[in-house]
Amino acid sequence: MGNRLERIKTPEDLQSLNDAELVELAAEIRKRIIDVVSRNGGHLAPNLGVVELTLALHSVLHSPRDKIIWDVGHQCYVHKLLTGREGQFHTIRTGGGLSGFPKPGESPHDVIGTGHTSTSISAALGLALARDLRGEDYTVCAVIGDGALTGGLAWEGLNHAGHVGTNLLVVLNDNEMSISPNVGALSSYLSRLRTDPAYGRLKADVEYVLRKIPAIGGQVVKSVERLKDSLKYLLVAGVLFEELGFTYLGPIDGHNLPLLKQVLTSAQKVKGPVLLHVITTKGKGYWPAEAEPDRFHGVGPFDPVTGKAKKKKGPPSYTEVFAQTLVKLAERDHKIVGITAAMPSGTGLDKLAHRFPSRCYDVGIAEQHAVTLAAGLATGGFKPVVAIYSTFLQRAYDQIVHDICLANLPVVFAIDRGGVVGEDGPTHHGVFDLAYLRHIPGITLMAPKDEAELQQMLVTALDHPGPIALRYPRGSGEGVKLWENPAVIPIGKAEVVRQGTDITLLALGPMVARALAAAENLAQEGIDAAVVNARFVKPLDEETILEYARKTKKLVTIEDHACQGGFGSAVLELLARQGVADCRVAVMGYGDSYIEHGTREYLLAKNKLTAADIGQTIKSVLNLPEDAQTRGQYPERGKRHA
Repeated sequence: MGNRLERIKTPEDLQSLNDAELVELAAEIRKRIIDVVSRNGGHLAPNLGVVELTLALHSVLHSPRDKIIWDVGHQCYVHKLLTGREGQFHTIRTGGGLSGFPKPGESPHDVIGTGHTSTSISAALGLALARDLRGEDYTVCAVIGDGALTGGLAWEGLNHAGHVGTNLLVVLNDNEMSISPNVGALSSYLSRLRTDPAYGRLKADVEYVLRKIPAIGGQVVKSVERLKDSLKYLLVAGVLFEELGFTYLGPIDGHNLPLLKQVLTSAQKVKGPVLLHVITTKGKGYWPAEAEPDRFHGVGPFDPVTGKAKKKKGPPSYTEVFAQTLVKLAERDHKIVGITAAMPSGTGLDKLAHRFPSRCYDVGIAEQHAVTLAAGLATGGFKPVVAIYSTFLQRAYDQIVHDICLANLPVVFAIDRGGVVGEDGPTHHGVFDLAYLRHIPGITLMAPKDEAELQQMLVTALDHPGPIALRYPRGSGEGVKLWENPAVIPIGKAEVVRQGTDITLLALGPMVARALAAAENLAQEGIDAAVVNARFVKPLDEETILEYARKTKKLVTIEDHACQGGFGSAVLELLARQGVADCRVAVMGYGDSYIEHGTREYLLAKNKLTAADIGQTIKSVLNLPEDAQTRGQYPERGKRHA
């Protein structure tokens, strides 16, 4: 055993290993993953659960000629270890290191980049159809979890794949149900029987002979078909997939390597779409993760011996403060209900569900449904709070426009993970929400400068008669004292947190603390900067912004968001609309490119959004001649307002 993993440079190297050696390799892979994730953090339980499945796939298929698409992609660590990246695996999820998700730029074995759920079947079908159009012949395989199968897009893909009927392999990785010996043995037998080409020939031959019986042959065939269907409904759990046009195989033990290899080999011989149902255990082989698979789904650094998290001391997270405040408010107001899309613990709504189980709804991976469900609840007289990560709320854009805002319904969007989120990378950063929400008529958008202001904004949101969103970042708050009874904030009113005469910093959300730090640093150099906590992106506090634009004639907007369409863009639009031509403006945010992975602080520094960077931008603006272009992340776009 020992260093067997180090000798696997490509999936082809698995061909020389027998089943016993593959089992030894599986144990070594688990040890490697636990070691690295305990230091870097990451998705532990999902990866431990697919070790044998991944080994079987790469033993039977021939990647990258055969295509493997990992739904969501957070279970791709084993895949990365087997496809030439073992030597870099210690860098996973660190700045400049391997991504924690499939990334085509990393390896030809990462066919399609994934990070959001329920996309694999549609993408795989597209690849299969491209293969057919090119007259080529290879296997396309989508690996999707039972949780991801709750997403509507997955069923759209299944429906179309069954209709088209092309060769496609879908592996359903089911880690929620257990498998009894009887069911497993029966299913294995049925799978072997139905993948045997002789079965199809026998069925056709029997039907041919029966139809030849004079007068009654057709009726006999129909009777046999009815009998066959009734038996199928009784014995085969995958009848729904069969009705969609798939050949269903399973369920089989997803940790039985010889069986997995055997069934995968047989599945490749079946014509048309095939769904292989495998049963796995999340966290397999590591007792803390098996005991608490949800906690070890995505983890920070932990002690690999005990499984205990290496907690950093500090203030509570924004998510924790949101959850605690919502529960307190719900105790006073029975009309408050919570909605989450398969993220009760991630959004903190598990606290509400524990306290008021009948007033909290986890709809599964169905963001569109979550938002329209909120529309119905609001129409019925309740106050729904929809808590969804920023990057996942993108999936429900049409419902926000059509079902909530057009009807001016009082729905609260608690947008968690606004801004860069860290190690999960570009598929998970929440840097587009202000842009995709700001232009929708009727919606109110706000972002708290700290966790105490988050409390106030939640109270404000629940008091507001129309659609409203509060956006807050991942991670710890600023360490301020929390309110016992938070009060409503006037809609559209900013807060001047520091007076100044030389330049004005308009900061949003967590960037307020950095703006204040920059202002205090520059005060020692004789630069007097005003700092305004914008609070609202829509409606803007036009009065305060225009007052300081005319008073200091120099503005710097700072946001944890893409520059295009964000808070800074809103300020520029205001100045242009009001004809303020003598104010120089620098917009600080993220540039026109996707942001890679790394710690949040690493990414803020890389994108020049630290207090020191803000100070440098201030100096640049103060040193500009009157007719110069606006400075910031986009100097080529920032011409003076005329």
